[in-house]
Amino acid sequence: MKHCITSWALALALAAMPVFALAQESAASATLVAADFAVPERAEGPGFVLVPLGPDLVEVDYAAYMSSIEHLQQTFSRSTGWPHPGITADEAMADMENEAARFAARTSFAYGVLTPDGARERGSLYVSRSPVPGYDAMVRMWVTKDEYDAGFDAELYRWAQGWIAQDWPFARVAFPGRAIGWDEWDAKVKAARTPDQP
Repeated sequence: MKHCITSWALALALAAMPVFALAQESAASATLVAADFAVPERAEGPGFVLVPLGPDLVEVDYAAYMSSIEHLQQTFSRSTGWPHPGITADEAMADMENEAARFAARTSFAYGVLTPDGARERGSLYVSRSPVPGYDAMVRMWVTKDEYDAGFDAELYRWAQGWIAQDWPFARVAFPGRAIGWDEWDAKVKAARTPDQP
């Protein structure tokens, strides 16, 4: 009887091994960058610094996007879903916690673009997986309406191109709405969807 139990347990263990191995492989492939890559925790540009978004930045981040709701709906999200006037403090904090968790998990990296003293957020920059094959990553960014009117959007985009090329391990990066027009990008995303995706 003991031999039967041992054999049964061994069979179960052997059967479970491929599943565990697949789970490990899936977890590894979910990360955007290799385990040995040192993700930038801070970057400096002319008149701004980038730091990871998280709970410590909830107030300046909230103030930035709530100051530019219509502008961001038109130039960034292209949707009335974000930002909108009804975003609560709890929702804002949950968003920051989610961004910090994704950063820690190395699946995507969201940065606040702050003034050098950290008192004000000028915009945000996101490095994430591309939904379109052929790109190692996708980079999106936004700036507040005041910063956009002052020309900072173009400045940040130029700087970001150099930063990504120099400090990140990607060979080909998509900049939707910039190097690739929104209509073209939307068509690429649609074409890349599997039949069961909305």
